Amino acid sequence: MEKNVYLDLGYWVQKKAKQLGASESALGINYSRSVSVDYRDGKVETLKESTEQSMWLELYAKGRYSSHSTNDLRKESLEKFIGNAVDLTGFLEADEFRRLPDPELYKGQPAGDLDLNDSRQGDITAEERQNRAKELGAFLEGKDKRIISVASGFYDSHGESYHLKSNGFEGHRESTSFTHGASVSMQGVGDKKPEGWRYYGARHLEDLVSAEQTAKEALARTQGRIGAAKVDSETMPLLLENSNAAGLFWRLMGPLSASSIQQKNSFLADKKGEKIASELLTITDDPTIVRGLGSRYYDGDGIAAKTMPLFTNGVLNNYFVDVYYGNKLGWKPTSGGSSNLIVKPGSRSGAEIEADLDRAILVTDWLGGNANGTTGDFSLGVAGWLIENGKRVQSITEMNISGNYSDLLMNLMEVGNDPWIHSSFRTPTMVFDKVSFSGS
Repeated sequence: MEKNVYLDLGYWVQKKAKQLGASESALGINYSRSVSVDYRDGKVETLKESTEQSMWLELYAKGRYSSHSTNDLRKESLEKFIGNAVDLTGFLEADEFRRLPDPELYKGQPAGDLDLNDSRQGDITAEERQNRAKELGAFLEGKDKRIISVASGFYDSHGESYHLKSNGFEGHRESTSFTHGASVSMQGVGDKKPEGWRYYGARHLEDLVSAEQTAKEALARTQGRIGAAKVDSETMPLLLENSNAAGLFWRLMGPLSASSIQQKNSFLADKKGEKIASELLTITDDPTIVRGLGSRYYDGDGIAAKTMPLFTNGVLNNYFVDVYYGNKLGWKPTSGGSSNLIVKPGSRSGAEIEADLDRAILVTDWLGGNANGTTGDFSLGVAGWLIENGKRVQSITEMNISGNYSDLLMNLMEVGNDPWIHSSFRTPTMVFDKVSFSGS
C-alpha cells in the first residue's frame, strides 16, 4: 500500500465529512491479501486467494454518532457515500457518551519495532505454498495402517491499515501471518473414527514449527484418542495442557470488559482490587512482544498500547475499558480488548507435574460447552486422559466439567514453566483441584 495515496485519501474524506456537516470523524482504510491451500490425501482440495480493500467511517454530529463502511474507494463514489452517511446520522438519537478519545490517550505507543511484518511474504510462489501444504501430509504416509485420511494446509496473509481521527490521531499498521497444520482421522475401536489435529501460527514464516513436527504431533494426538471412553463421574484435579489452557481462560475476557460490567453481565464487576484467584495466578496483557501474535502499537480506539497487569497473585488489577463504555462508567479508558496475555510461569515442566499426580484428568481438547459471564457458571465438554500414579492409563472423551469460575480460580494448585508461545494467550500447564467431572 502506498502510504501517501491512502493518507491523502483519508484526509480528503475527513475534510469532506466536515464540509457536509460532521463536527468530528474517525476512519480506517484497510488492505489485505490472503492465500490458503488445502490438501487431502495428497491431492489439492481447495486453493483460495482473496484481496480486499475497504474503508470504515465514524461520524459525530450534534451529539449523534453513526458508523459506516464501503469497499468503493473512488472519490466520486465516496462523496455520495459521505453525504448519505452525514444525512443518516441526523436521524439518530443523541448519545452524550459517543465522542472521540482524549488526545492524551494517543501518546506513549511502543517505541521499538515490533517486527510484525515479514517482507518476504510477497515473494512466496504458488508452487511453494502447495509444496508446504502437501509435505505435512507426506510426512505421515505409511506411519500407521489405521490412518483413514489426512488433511493438511498452509495459509498466509498480509494486511495494512491507516487510521485517522479528526482530533489528531494518525496510525499505521502492517502485519503478516502464517499458519500450517494437519488433521488425521483413523480407524478406532468398532465403528469409531477418532480425529486429531495440530496447527501452528506465526508472524514470520521462519518462526513456524517445522512441518514434520506438526504432522507427527497431529498423528500422535489422533492415536491417543483411539479407545477413548467415559470414566465414572468424580471430583478430582484437572491437569490442563498448555496448548489448551487458553480455551478455559478466554471465557474470562468478556466479564473483564467494561461493556459487560456496564450492562451488568459480569460476575467480576466490583471485584477490582480483590483477591479472586489463587495467589499462583498472575496474568499480564503485554502488547510489546516482538513478533507477538497479539502485539500492537494502539488499539481500535487509537489508545496507545501499554503493558497492563490483569491479575497479580490472584488479585484483579484492571478491566478492559474502551472509550465509549469508559465514558458511560466514568472510568479512564485502558484498552478495548486484549493483546498478548501472559500467564506467569512456575518452576516445573508439564511432564514433571503430571508424574506427581496420583489421580487426575488431563484435558487436551474442549468439546464445546458454555460459560455464563454473568454468574461465572460453566459446563464444558472435555477429552484427554485419566492419570493414575503419574501415568496415562485411559484415553477419555465426551466427559464434562462444571462449576463456577470463582471456585475454579481459587483452586489453582500449580502453574508450569512451559508457556505455549504459539498463541496470543501464552498459557503454561496448569492444575486445578476439586473439579467436578461428569462421565458414565
